[in-house]
Amino acid sequence: MDLIETLRKHEKEMKERFAVKRIGAFGSFVRGEQKETSDIDLVVEFENPTFDNFMDLAFYLEDLTGRSVDILTPEGIKHIRIKEVADEIRRSVV
Repeated sequence: MDLIETLRKHEKEMKERFAVKRIGAFGSFVRGEQKETSDIDLVVEFENPTFDNFMDLAFYLEDLTGRSVDILTPEGIKHIRIKEVADEIRRSVV
C-alpha cells in the first residue's frame, strides 16, 4: 500500500465528510520502514475540529488501510518535546 497515494485518492472525500483541511503522514510509513504490525501516524488539520470528525476520520482510515491509525493535530505537535520528531511531522503535512 502506498500511503500517500491512498491519502491523495481519498482527499476530497475526507474534506467533505470530516472537514479535513490538511493531512500528512510521518513515521515508519514515510521512511519506508513499516512492518506488518506498524500503525499509521498522521497529522491532520481540521476546518471544523470536533471530536466526531476526529474519531470518524480515524475509524474511516483504519477501515480504508486495514491498519491502526494514530492522529495528531497541529496543536498536539506543540507538546512534542523532541525537536527532530516535531520537525519531521511539520515537514510531512501535504
